[in-house]
Amino acid sequence: MFGPYFYTYDYSYLIYILPGLILAMYAQAKISSAYEKYNKVTASTGLSGAEVARKILDRNGLNYVDIKMVDGKLSDHYDPRDKTLNLSRDVYYKNSIASVSIAAHEVGHAIQDSVDYAPLKIRAALVPLANLGTQLSFILIILGFFFSVFFTKLGIALFFFAVLFQIVTLPVEYNASNRAKKELAMGIITEEDLKGTREVLSAAALTYVASTIVAIGQFLRLLSIFGRRD
Repeated sequence: MFGPYFYTYDYSYLIYILPGLILAMYAQAKISSAYEKYNKVTASTGLSGAEVARKILDRNGLNYVDIKMVDGKLSDHYDPRDKTLNLSRDVYYKNSIASVSIAAHEVGHAIQDSVDYAPLKIRAALVPLANLGTQLSFILIILGFFFSVFFTKLGIALFFFAVLFQIVTLPVEYNASNRAKKELAMGIITEEDLKGTREVLSAAALTYVASTIVAIGQFLRLLSIFGRRD
């Protein structure tokens, strides 16, 4: 009973999932390589990531944004709920090109928040549905195979919001990186250092592209499987 369906199932995996996974592995290797390389290169500014972040925040009128240190590697993020910039230990304390680049990128998100950057607002609005899609969609889809097709449809619909979240994330991240490069170029680091910044942030952006392609591939594969079953 598994014959035709089994081979079609594998075929859909190769078409929809495998290319994204290969790109994701490449992107992860690239960001790890760029980070390790430029985490060892001291930036011309002489300032730590936290100090660079504070400098950029203040000159953009964001003196109310607090900078905090958080655990983890590359766990840096801006939280619009409590207006805090959260930097990992290396980024917070080190004055490497990687540290100041990542810190400036996160400040880019704070600037987006302050100017009501539309894609950031849309992404924030999608968070609850995206979380539901990530946590419940596959459970509902499995239930649909045993009970009612309604559960399958609901699971795929919820997963769509997780995919949409990934798609909206792309302009948010690219815009934050562009803001970071612009701010750093305004007297904080040299043009030579900016080459390293571009390499680090471009590698980071590729990880978001890969995640989006994987998510879209999963969604298309679900539609394909459901279409055959339907």
